[in-house]
Amino acid sequence: MAQGNTSTEPHACDQEKVLLDGASATHVPFNVVDEEKHACVAAGDSSADGSVNEQANPFMLTHSAQVTYDGPEDKSNPQNWSSPLKWSVTILVSCGGFITMMSGSMLAPALPAIGHDLGMSEATAQITLSVFVLAFAFGPMILAPFAEVYGRRPVWILCGTFYSVWSIVSGFSHNKGLLVASRLLSGFGGSVDFVMSYPVVDDVWSPEERGKACAIVSFLPLLGPAMGPLIGGIITQTIGWRWIFWVAAIFSGCLMILGFFVFPETSAAKILGDKARELSKATGQHYHTEYEGPNQKVTQKLWLSINRPARLLATQPILMVISLFLAYNFGILYFVLSTFSSLYTDVYHQTTLQSGLHYIALALGYLVANTIEAEVMDRIWAHLTEKAGGETAPEYRVPLMVPSGLLMPIGLFWYGWSAEAHIHWIMPDIGAAIFGCGFFLNTGLILAYVLDSFGKYTASAMAASQLLRMIAGFAFPIFAPAMYTALGWGWANSTLALIAMVFGSLAPLILWKFGAKIRAMGKPQW
Repeated sequence: MAQGNTSTEPHACDQEKVLLDGASATHVPFNVVDEEKHACVAAGDSSADGSVNEQANPFMLTHSAQVTYDGPEDKSNPQNWSSPLKWSVTILVSCGGFITMMSGSMLAPALPAIGHDLGMSEATAQITLSVFVLAFAFGPMILAPFAEVYGRRPVWILCGTFYSVWSIVSGFSHNKGLLVASRLLSGFGGSVDFVMSYPVVDDVWSPEERGKACAIVSFLPLLGPAMGPLIGGIITQTIGWRWIFWVAAIFSGCLMILGFFVFPETSAAKILGDKARELSKATGQHYHTEYEGPNQKVTQKLWLSINRPARLLATQPILMVISLFLAYNFGILYFVLSTFSSLYTDVYHQTTLQSGLHYIALALGYLVANTIEAEVMDRIWAHLTEKAGGETAPEYRVPLMVPSGLLMPIGLFWYGWSAEAHIHWIMPDIGAAIFGCGFFLNTGLILAYVLDSFGKYTASAMAASQLLRMIAGFAFPIFAPAMYTALGWGWANSTLALIAMVFGSLAPLILWKFGAKIRAMGKPQW
């Protein structure tokens, strides 16, 4: 390294560098030169021997020219944002998930009316509901890579707008082909929330703070399937089924407009990537981040990101294990949701609107689980971290999976046999609430485990975990009516409960005892 550059003659490297600190730009001259490589090193100050003053230099650039945050207090790092801003972004993306999930179920009470108006059989009408969920399986595999390359904000807003447009088209559909196609495309746009919510939580919240954030970002989306049939029933019986799509589009459109103004970029890859590009443009030297290789083109980054979800699922054994647990959880949820209303109309002889009110029982179960998750998850994390001398691990999410894994089969047994015996309708509701509590807790904890395990590739990991669970969510309702007809409410739910008991016991055991070893088996080249 040359001694301090004191010459008054201009040097090729004596130019100004645009230094981004999140909100403003500061111009800092290059005053240290690497003579051997003829490369400029940014420095805010240098000592007499030419060494760089690291405290005065927001971007300490080594020969690799890698851009990082300006230390742990850098305000451009979303984890250093104010709490109100963090919560605003968290709740915003959670509301997007609520609208998407609500849209998947609010069509259920309108299916007879849709079938009548469009001349569709009961089975074909059911496809309009299921195809929306099917889009959730494959949409994230495509959208997650774009979120990692181009950032969370633009992908979320564009996909939300895409969802709104095709929801409007669904409302104007006058034949079954257009309705099914528009539902598939709107589901594709809405699926962005499955790869956005948890990565945003990972972006803005530190691991020890994520308990409450994970609870919120889980609660509202899972409240959607419970509230959807109630809202859908009211709309169908008052202003007509077409308004189901239009109301959802209006809500989503308003959310996208709000997001345009209050949703800053949260992805470290995008924030640091923008800084690296500004520095490259200002200096003529190439800068990169840890999220990309030196001289890597955008097309190369995008291609690697596009095949990353599939590569993760194929090369990370822990993700395969987690995907199986999540698949069964979501399969059971949609099994229950698809037949929940018919229990009260067929067995208890209630109206469609009355049957929709029973989904509140599931919502109450979610609410109890949300409260437990928000209060207990962070405490367990802090306790185990302190016990391990400050060391952290994704396995700290596992202890709470034990009670949640038991609540799911208990709720299914209670729900099924009280319905089989035709006991007062409050009894199946209590069983459904217990099941909902267990499902919410168990699923939220498993997703938090994924969040802690895959670092900077959380969007791709979430997309990979999404594939099997949404295929299960699509497939389980198809055989639900036949299973209830053949086995009855009691034995059908008992069969699901027994399998859930096995999964509920295996999941915490495998993840706690072997999680770290299984994670180590994965290939590091993601």
